[in-house]
Amino acid sequence: MKVVVTIEASAKKAFATAADWPGWSRSGKTEELAIEALVAYAARYAPVARAAGDDFDPDAPIDIDVRERLGGGGGTEFGVPSLVTKLDRRRTTKLDADRLARLVEAAWRTFADIAAAAPEALRKGPRGGGRDTAKIVEHVEGADGAYAREMGLKLDGPIADVRAAMAAVLREPSDGSPFAGRKWTARYAAHRIAWHALDHAWEIEDRTESAD
Repeated sequence: MKVVVTIEASAKKAFATAADWPGWSRSGKTEELAIEALVAYAARYAPVARAAGDDFDPDAPIDIDVRERLGGGGGTEFGVPSLVTKLDRRRTTKLDADRLARLVEAAWRTFADIAAAAPEALRKGPRGGGRDTAKIVEHVEGADGAYAREMGLKLDGPIADVRAAMAAVLREPSDGSPFAGRKWTARYAAHRIAWHALDHAWEIEDRTESAD
């Protein structure tokens, strides 16, 4: 399986992002380690892709094709894939847009299912840090509210309604221009939203497995 990848790298951290698979983005201290992590997470991403109706075989050999490299900044080092790439500025057809929305919705469902099945208390870090499940859910929902504003939406109300409006925007074809005169394009928004939901879903899974 050929996977087109973009790299966002600073002196201390790099992100490898699968350009056509929203949410499949992993970090490492170097570009090589970020790519290694991306490949290692194929099996965890596969159920998300399949839930969105895409064929995804995590056992197939993965051929990484790095198409773009960007110098990262403070956001990168903080732990966020924060740069809009040239590939993120590609237009989206109606079919492209619907697929982006389906993958984001699958990421949200994955997060909700994992959070619902997890205990409230999660394993803490070596210094006793780390949020428990309810706080992570609150954080992800709050972030989605901020992401909606980046997409030009000004909404209050239940998170389900906010996410439905976000998905509706993603389902509209785009010429690749940023939303509402801001920075985020449709493809970048899909990547960022799905990555954030899945990153915390997998965090909950990892911290649940080792919980006392």
